[in-house]
Amino acid sequence: MNVLNHQQIYRVVADIPKGRVATYGQIASRLGYPRHARQVGYALAALTDEQAVPWHRVVNARGEISTRSQPGYAELQKLLLEDEGVIFDEHDCISLQAYQWQPDGEQKIGTGM
Repeated sequence: MNVLNHQQIYRVVADIPKGRVATYGQIASRLGYPRHARQVGYALAALTDEQAVPWHRVVNARGEISTRSQPGYAELQKLLLEDEGVIFDEHDCISLQAYQWQPDGEQKIGTGM
């Protein structure tokens, strides 16, 4: 059952500012479906190159880039995030404490952001 509309997902993803990331689950929760993270992934996988949605700003709940079926997309996603100032640790993880988007203007303690 397709609960989440792809266009709804794309609108939320489009709101993620440069230099920030959101998780698949965070996007689903924001739309009122907290247990539908996979549907967010399916919607992002369905994007075409012509659609200007910053898909690269969505990562998994561990702050990692999820693997894709298309070769080279993980490397592209990492490069796009690094170009926006997102720093990866030695395990290729992003600190969600430092970089996770807080859409309601909340700042996480100790991030300085």
